[in-house]
Amino acid sequence: MNSPQLLHLVFGGELEDIDGVTFKDLDTLDIVGIFPNYATAHVAWKAKAQQTVDNAQMRYFIVHLHRLLDPDTSTTTR
Repeated sequence: MNSPQLLHLVFGGELEDIDGVTFKDLDTLDIVGIFPNYATAHVAWKAKAQQTVDNAQMRYFIVHLHRLLDPDTSTTTR
């Protein structure tokens, strides 16, 4: 049997304030991609985060799309 499809989105951009999550310019968001599981999303997130380490206002995020698509998905499932 195939494992469940647990989609994750990785994206980032420059924040207005390092203590918040409001982006400076939505037109310049970097959509890294959609990944089939948390492990591959984390690899992509880490690579992008390391590429932008010199910019303190740049942040990348992992969004658990599977939780949005199926709210009944366990919160312990990555």
